[in-house]
Amino acid sequence: MNDKNWNILLSLIQKKQITETPIGFIIDSPWLPNWYGISILDYFSNDELWLKANLKAIETFPDVLFLPGFWSEYGMCTEPSAFGAKTVFWNDEFPFADKVIHTPEDIDQMKVPDPATDGLLPFMLNRLKINRSKIEDAGQKIRFSVSRGPLNIASFLMGTTELMTTMMMEPDKVHKLMRIITDFLKKWHQIQHEAIPTIDGMLMLDDIVGFIGEDEFVEFGLPYFKELYDTNDSVKFFHNDADCSMSVKYYPEIGINLYNPGLDLSINEIHEATKHKLVVLGSLPPRDVLAACTPDEVYQKTKEMLAQVKDKSMLLPSCGGGMPPKVSTENINAFIKAVKSK
Repeated sequence: MNDKNWNILLSLIQKKQITETPIGFIIDSPWLPNWYGISILDYFSNDELWLKANLKAIETFPDVLFLPGFWSEYGMCTEPSAFGAKTVFWNDEFPFADKVIHTPEDIDQMKVPDPATDGLLPFMLNRLKINRSKIEDAGQKIRFSVSRGPLNIASFLMGTTELMTTMMMEPDKVHKLMRIITDFLKKWHQIQHEAIPTIDGMLMLDDIVGFIGEDEFVEFGLPYFKELYDTNDSVKFFHNDADCSMSVKYYPEIGINLYNPGLDLSINEIHEATKHKLVVLGSLPPRDVLAACTPDEVYQKTKEMLAQVKDKSMLLPSCGGGMPPKVSTENINAFIKAVKSK
């Protein structure tokens, strides 16, 4: 993200007056490779193509705040790989990480991985370090440390159903696992900050938050998220596009100030639940509208979405979740046109 767009984002979060409504999208491997015309495997395995794809998006849509920007990742295999998960990569499908926890007792044998050396994480960080000068030569900077959240990682390590069952049957085991993952994530974000001094934002993505009840979130999520977001970053960004109704009121307490939801609650409901303390990045239906509709339909539905929002000062127009596969340039331009039109 360039300095201009970064300052716009900071002004929005700090509730400073800005002259026009900005636009933001989370972009990563589900959308960017195929939009650029390469396979997902090409995107993951070729640093030059990864860089060119990200630069092309910025050049094509210069007024859009692409978040986190230059996201170095290997899909859902990223963090589980550090715990020893077998990672499966197809040519043009999303990668997959196998479970490493087969019974709750396996948690007792786990140790905190070293993100500097373990799994795919050294490759992710080295990609940023190798390309940093080229990114900055293009007028951009790496602004965010990024990871999946602790519940999300736990669900990949042991399975979603198994995680939730263990919460009920053996909660101490889940707390032990969350402690291990949280300690790992604190190190991982610290390493990213130390390697890239322009980082002043933190993004975590955790949809499992939306699959558990409020009591479970308070016990197994809230204390660990508060610990992770206890940083000096100016932007504390969270993505959960599953149901946020059980957890969203706690996000300001955690420290989150920018939130990308799904569609279960309206933007107005999220603002009310959080007492207008966080900016919402949302919330046009991503798959059924932004990807599937015609440009004219995207334009109209974007106008309708914006008209319903009461507090536009705490809105960063986007879709409800990350940019989905198969969104066309024409549809993104229709979204931009709708936001910019008066």
